[in-house]
Amino acid sequence: MAAAALLRPRAGSGGPGALWRTQRRQRSTFDVAVVGAGIVGLASARELVLRHPELAFAVLEKEKELAHHQSGHNSGVIHSGIYYTPGSLKAKLCVQGAALCYEYCDQKGIPYKQCGKLIVAVEQDEIPRLKALYERGLQNNVRGLKLIGSKEIQAKEPFCRGLMALDSPYTGIVNYKQVAESYAEDFQEAGGTILTDFEVTGMEMAKESSSESADGLKYPVIVRNSKGEEIYCRHIVTCAGLYSDRLSEISGCSPEPRIVPFRGDYLVLKPEKCYMVKGNIYPVPNPRFPFLGFHFTPRMDGSVWLGPNAVLAFKREGYKLLDFSTTDFFDAVLYSGLWKLVLRNLSYGLNEMYRACFLSAQVKELQKFIPEVTVNDVLRGPSGVRAQALDSDGNLVDDFVFDGGTGDIGSRILHVRNAPSPAATSSLAIAKMIADEVKRRFEL
Repeated sequence: MAAAALLRPRAGSGGPGALWRTQRRQRSTFDVAVVGAGIVGLASARELVLRHPELAFAVLEKEKELAHHQSGHNSGVIHSGIYYTPGSLKAKLCVQGAALCYEYCDQKGIPYKQCGKLIVAVEQDEIPRLKALYERGLQNNVRGLKLIGSKEIQAKEPFCRGLMALDSPYTGIVNYKQVAESYAEDFQEAGGTILTDFEVTGMEMAKESSSESADGLKYPVIVRNSKGEEIYCRHIVTCAGLYSDRLSEISGCSPEPRIVPFRGDYLVLKPEKCYMVKGNIYPVPNPRFPFLGFHFTPRMDGSVWLGPNAVLAFKREGYKLLDFSTTDFFDAVLYSGLWKLVLRNLSYGLNEMYRACFLSAQVKELQKFIPEVTVNDVLRGPSGVRAQALDSDGNLVDDFVFDGGTGDIGSRILHVRNAPSPAATSSLAIAKMIADEVKRRFEL
């Protein structure tokens, strides 16, 4: 059997952002295999190995590097927990996760900036929604929230105009890819194994006569990759993001909820114009539409991202306008849930498509907050793809979904079907919840 790539930090590199190299894989049997090396998968694997150091854990990742997709293509904001329904899991995990994230970064020496966020009302009819957000944030125990007027807005953001704003000083920014790589180092230092270039294409129970596993039926689940390589394990946890529904199908579990990919395109301020933005500036979200709208986001490297929009991606990992996958395209457009969502949000969707094509339309949105921004001040920037879970009625699945199955293999799998935004902020809190669920289901 060919050996997969084993990821380990290069000797002497240490610390967040360490260089990585590959080695020959030494073992092929594990107690638990975690599929997906995004920030949620790595945080969960880290939490599991720290709780159960006597067990053998592996992370299986189809790419050659870690945190390559959603975890490495996001705005980098450490959210404070304002938006979410009081008492909901999302609200609880975000508030807990933000505190854990700051604490972890302090412990590991990972740089971050607590630059704050203003949610700015620019129209009178937005003020009641802004005040409702404030009350919601208070119920969620978000730290330091206050409503401020136009003069205080300009004191914090001299170029920003608004009638009223919700000031969230606890919001910050960080490089989440660096955070994810630090989780990976913790995992490996605790004895975990990371296999990269291991795209899972099959899961099945080992035959009783199988002698591949040195421990016989102790590791009854075979996980096979696209190259025909195999590992054996007792249990599987999938944190596969954009492919969570397909991995569920591979294992014989339900394909619902389905993943529909939405691409978000950012603009960037030209370097000589970045002085216009000090912290995060967000619009008041419109409850009729499913996304937060255009915002200004400073980055750890000093750049400022503007956006994103939200348009249907024709490829699940399609970061460019013309990226196309026949399989991904037909998966999306033949799903009845997508059409129900589109018909309910037709005008919003058409506006998003228009803004995606015309720079001036995007800049017009930005000028509502910073009138001085012009088309000459911005450049087209990076894109990300959001794994949006959608049910058959066209509803966005807005909370966490855990799933398994029945029978020999289904009872040995925990699928994390939906880890919605702000999953990166909440990753350490989510990991604790996943580890609790793993212990409950698998009796570790």
